[in-house]
Amino acid sequence: MAGITLTDIVLVLNRTTILDGLSLAIPPGGITALVGPNGAGKSATLRVIDGLLAPNSGSLTVQAKRRAFVFQKPALIRASAAANVALGLAALGLPRTERRGRVAAALARVGLAHRAHDPATRFSGGEQQRLALARAWAARPDLLLLDEPTANLDPGATDLVEALVAEMAAEGTKVVLVSHNLAQVARLAADVIVLAQGRAVEHGPTRATLLSPRTPQARAYLDGELPWSSLAAAS
Repeated sequence: MAGITLTDIVLVLNRTTILDGLSLAIPPGGITALVGPNGAGKSATLRVIDGLLAPNSGSLTVQAKRRAFVFQKPALIRASAAANVALGLAALGLPRTERRGRVAAALARVGLAHRAHDPATRFSGGEQQRLALARAWAARPDLLLLDEPTANLDPGATDLVEALVAEMAAEGTKVVLVSHNLAQVARLAADVIVLAQGRAVEHGPTRATLLSPRTPQARAYLDGELPWSSLAAAS
């Protein structure tokens, strides 16, 4: 199980402080959501956790051997769908037959088996996001980092992506999700971390945090963003 601890993380990019003494403990197992206003440091936090950004100071502990990152705009190679999924398996040392089986199973799981040999560049935005998740799922990661995985997707594609994320979490993958869709957070996440100005201002169980935030910063953000009817419908 993948637990994550960040202590006094400072990240400065182009003379701008992105993370300002960020400290948080993300529990192992389940889905944790990072929410907060634009510029709060959510995406930067994911990149620090994954090692894509090196903080200027502070300490980080990530208890996960295998990680996968799915960006808001999927990072795909100019090759077939099958080749994109296989890319995530290249470093695992699996026998060729097992790699082929995982690729086929992953594409089937996201409804793209019939397009295994099509170039990924011809896929729609929703299909590319499903392909990126298939690649992550095939690698069986201990930790899955998701940065707005359903932004700009239609409802059908969103439902499929959410179902796959929930399935991966149920199978033991720790998921850390950045989302501005608080109804989605209510559906998926066990706990929520609210970021503001590069710091974690609140962390608690999802429903309690969304409905009754304790801190002024979290309350100000959630009062402006929370779709109360959608949250009630998701309960």
